Amino acid sequence: MDIQEMLIPELEHEVALTEKFLKRIPKDKLDWRPHPKSMSIKQLGSHLAEIPSWVTGTMVQDEMSMDAYKPPINESVQEMVDTLKKSAEEAKKSLHVANKEFDKNWKMLQGGKTVMEMPKYRVLRGMVLNQFPHHRAQLGVYLRLLGESVPATYGPSADEQ
Repeated sequence: MDIQEMLIPELEHEVALTEKFLKRIPKDKLDWRPHPKSMSIKQLGSHLAEIPSWVTGTMVQDEMSMDAYKPPINESVQEMVDTLKKSAEEAKKSLHVANKEFDKNWKMLQGGKTVMEMPKYRVLRGMVLNQFPHHRAQLGVYLRLLGESVPATYGPSADEQ
């Protein structure tokens, strides 16, 4: 089995779950945050929406400098959903490569120093795709604190049993 035959369905599943969460964000609470150190719900939703672009970035580049990274901000829930879908389509296209491409090393730099270096497959599985459940769980807490229903993910939620 080719690696993309495993990754693309997983990516599609994570994107579909994430879209459900994004659509629950109250449109009038985009600047809300549970704590001063926390991201606003707009920042968190925007970050979730951009995660598929990290797949593309991993596949088309051999390194990324965090010094140049500026997180995108979507100004509405619909913009978050649109960004998620568009970046997911681009991510799927970027995965259509020979299996040997997944063995190439990728590195993250900060201040000119290597923070992380590993094969692209490990970056995708261990860092990028794991960002979805991590940040969706954060968004689930935000939704709960705002009195919104939390969608089911890998099983039923307390709101969707």
